[in-house]
Amino acid sequence: MERISYKKRITRNIKLRNVMGKPVCIIPARAGSKGVTNKNIRNIGGKPLISHTIKSALDSKIFSHVIVSTEDKEIAAISKKFGAKVPFMRPKYLATDNTRADDYLLHAVKKLLDLGFEFDIVVWRDCTVPFIRNKDIKNSIKLLKEKNINPNLKIIRNDKKELIK
Repeated sequence: MERISYKKRITRNIKLRNVMGKPVCIIPARAGSKGVTNKNIRNIGGKPLISHTIKSALDSKIFSHVIVSTEDKEIAAISKKFGAKVPFMRPKYLATDNTRADDYLLHAVKKLLDLGFEFDIVVWRDCTVPFIRNKDIKNSIKLLKEKNINPNLKIIRNDKKELIK
């Protein structure tokens, strides 16, 4: 029997399912930031940073669900307080400095599918970038659907920071 990595198994299972529905928003937020301690729950304008991203996603009316993926109980509680769902806790091994984004995002997608969530598009909203315009997200989803394309995410190293292109 062929041995298949966890990531390949999840990817294969996701491709086999033909799910439909409104897009789902996943906001990854871990507790162990080294650069700025507790950055995801630091007060910005009188509210935790993550609350701004949650509010923006909810106010957009784009998503069937706004999901926070975290390993931290405090982040989970704050996220729920501001209207996000936290239907599962991320395993600690997927919340380290060396964890790749595709690993925790695939984990989140698999968990959501296993819990019966239906969606055809996943939008990853980074907690530390709360002020993305909702019209830009809507236009991206529209383009994705109209052109029937498979999006790619490219992460490059630049000046010790990860940039998304």
